[in-house]
Amino acid sequence: MEFPLLIKAIVLGIIEGLTEFLPVSSTGHLIVAQDLLGFAGERAKVFAVFIQLGAILAVCWEYRARFLKVASGLGSDPAARRFAINLLVAFAPAVVLGVAFHKTIKTYLFSPVTVAGALVAGALVILWVERRNHRGRIASVDDMTWKDALKVGLAQTVAMFPGVSRSGATIVGGMLFGLTREAATLFSFFLAVPTMLAAVTYDTYKSWSLLSVADLELFAAGFVTAFVTALLTVRALLAYVSRHNFRPFAWYRLFFGGIVLLTWWTGWVDWSEPF
Repeated sequence: MEFPLLIKAIVLGIIEGLTEFLPVSSTGHLIVAQDLLGFAGERAKVFAVFIQLGAILAVCWEYRARFLKVASGLGSDPAARRFAINLLVAFAPAVVLGVAFHKTIKTYLFSPVTVAGALVAGALVILWVERRNHRGRIASVDDMTWKDALKVGLAQTVAMFPGVSRSGATIVGGMLFGLTREAATLFSFFLAVPTMLAAVTYDTYKSWSLLSVADLELFAAGFVTAFVTALLTVRALLAYVSRHNFRPFAWYRLFFGGIVLLTWWTGWVDWSEPF
């Protein structure tokens, strides 16, 4: 594998790990970064999906004790069953709408300009939510009902539009529906596991013919980098939300999305080619 290609894989892995669980849209950042790096094509799309698995496994590792406790207690622990049911209920809307609109979204919405527009729109929503006098009635994910989970799951489906941010949609949706900032963030981590595992599995299966043994080093570099970076990001984010709000992420989204839109409008950068 060529060294410049390896560097690109590592850079993209870092971007994925940093942005997957922050309310800034990892997909949006990857689309823009791959466009700038000239790392495009069908195999590049598969790579972008695959390295998300590294980020998801970081959550599984960080909360391995929680997941093992739930798995072992499904037959005897009501709290474990409620947690599992809530995840399945929240996951269901993404399955239904994802299967229905996956091809359309991939074909028409995966471009830097649409991503930039979604980044700006999402930033305005975050700023609006943070201006409200938010007092969550649900301080722990263990206190959620299946109705609470369903509402968060419906909010997550908005993130099917690239640039919205899956974590941003679930966290902001959770806060609007009564979760505290910390509970919404933690449930977003947990909900990411089934949602993204399903998405990665589906996309990899559909694109299996595009892969070869020669891609192994490239994919491994992005995967490992995403895992390590995501692990550090998850730990840092929970510590951050216990003392701060999400306004800085909104301003960052406005800046990043605004730069892309400005360069597109002025013609400084050619963002016309879809990802």
